[in-house]
Amino acid sequence: MTGPTTPAPLLGERVHLIGIGGAGMGGIARILLARGVAVSGSDAKDSRTVMALRALGAHVAVGHDAGHLDQLDGPPTVVVSTAIRETNPELAAARERGLLVVHRADALADLTTGRRVAAVAGTHGKTSTSSMLTVALQHCGFDPSFAIGGDLAASGAGAHHGAGDVFVVEADESDGSFTAYTPGVAVVTNVEPDHLDHHGTEAAYRAVFHAFVGRIPAGGVLVACVDDPGAAELADHAEQRGLTVRRYGRTAAGTDDAVLVDHRPDGAGARVRARHRGVELAVRLAVPGEHMALNALGAFLAGVELGAPVDALLEGLAGFDGVRRRFEYKGRAAGVAVYDDYAHHPTEVAATLRAARAVAGTGRVVVGFQPHLYSRTRLFAAEFGAALSLADEVVVLDVYGAREDPEPGVTGALVADAVDLPVGAVRHVPSWSEVPVVLAGIARPGDLVLTMGAGDVTVLGPEVLRELEVREEGSR
Repeated sequence: MTGPTTPAPLLGERVHLIGIGGAGMGGIARILLARGVAVSGSDAKDSRTVMALRALGAHVAVGHDAGHLDQLDGPPTVVVSTAIRETNPELAAARERGLLVVHRADALADLTTGRRVAAVAGTHGKTSTSSMLTVALQHCGFDPSFAIGGDLAASGAGAHHGAGDVFVVEADESDGSFTAYTPGVAVVTNVEPDHLDHHGTEAAYRAVFHAFVGRIPAGGVLVACVDDPGAAELADHAEQRGLTVRRYGRTAAGTDDAVLVDHRPDGAGARVRARHRGVELAVRLAVPGEHMALNALGAFLAGVELGAPVDALLEGLAGFDGVRRRFEYKGRAAGVAVYDDYAHHPTEVAATLRAARAVAGTGRVVVGFQPHLYSRTRLFAAEFGAALSLADEVVVLDVYGAREDPEPGVTGALVADAVDLPVGAVRHVPSWSEVPVVLAGIARPGDLVLTMGAGDVTVLGPEVLRELEVREEGSR
């Protein structure tokens, strides 16, 4: 059984996506194709996402050229993200031709028309929480549509056109565009300053979360982690507006909605005890870290509000085996376990390293960290240093600039200099290709090596494993 194939009202029957290989854009393309929409697009390079979309029927060109707008039989609606500059030849040509140009978030909001929307927002944890909610609802037989910022480990995809009436959306606050959604159920995991290159000030960043919560209609529900002051303040504000609020956290003071009672590491996962409306719950999660237990509580409360049964939700959460690039196991060689993680904010880095410490046991935690964005590195170098000090050995790469131009004096050295570890335990390695050799040279049997960051550091895990295998062979 498949869901409706009627094109979204705004987007129409032909859609061209500039930067189609990105996680968000690729997810939109996947859903459009499932609905029978003709899809074309372009990206700077081939990728796993691009190849998958081609296999599903999309016309995807590599490189950016105005001629790529003509891949379909007729003029398309053009979808762009904030990362696409006005000088992009396809975007410039689309505007010159008078084509409808739609922002990624507006396009996704359009796809949710007629569905019950569950939107998960927050500075950290939104990908994991929205993924947990999706998997738990699937286990309950809901078959939700979903668009999240990472690929589920089980299905290998971050988007799906489901037969059910629920649409789970990861709501991205980076450019404020998550105010395009109208969620019946919204989750806010936390609110900490980030993306100040776009928002400018901490006050402006917090204000956009208020605008997001303001999009919840009468009768809607806000689920908030009240361990976080920013999310707790949003919860109070929403309650004053008359919205139903469900709170969760380690203490969740003043509420019995969902309280984390106990979290105990168990291999590469954890055993969790919680209390929901006075009833004790127990679940064994397959993912490590107390932050993941809290994410699971947020997903659980959202699932309850969507009408899913408690026992089935818990079973679904127990079956959640992760998201690609969220403490993703890459393999083991020479007695060393290698993981990869997307953490790129100091709070995320610290939470992931605490989880890594529990998984490593008596072994050391060795980190290869790639700062993401020059502005974020400049603003939070000291905080990154403090977070990375939770590791035993740290290798800092140079900055992955993504959409930003380089800033004089802003390099990985700013972060490396801020790490508080013994002399020799911190290295700034500007040469990207040398990092696998350095990490493998540091690691000893029993250690855990973790590559971390939002850039191309993710491809280094297999290189570290190969280097470890070479060293093991040479020692025989």
